Amino acid sequence: MSRLTADFWVSAYLTRLRLADIPAFVVKKGDLTAGAVLIKLNTLDGQAEVFQRSFDLMTGERAWISLAQGDETSVDQALAKQRSFDPDLWVIEVEDKAGRHLLDEPGFS
Repeated sequence: MSRLTADFWVSAYLTRLRLADIPAFVVKKGDLTAGAVLIKLNTLDGQAEVFQRSFDLMTGERAWISLAQGDETSVDQALAKQRSFDPDLWVIEVEDKAGRHLLDEPGFS
């Protein structure tokens, strides 16, 4: 099975968010083909959560898991640490008071 490029996936994700009237933007553009993507959900109340895509070796399923959550400053520090390890990393920030990120919808795992 072929994989989508990171650039294509990010573009599709941003389009789906835009169609749902959920503001989002690219904070850090990573490698166009193979960069990992982290999603920061900012609920605009001082709290945030970062999601990363994970692969379950037992089932072969992909799922989004929480990498960090809490006050936005702590979450930003966790993101900075990840960026220092991986220069090819993408960071997308989603801003939604209701906490919507669409990662649980079909096509995003």
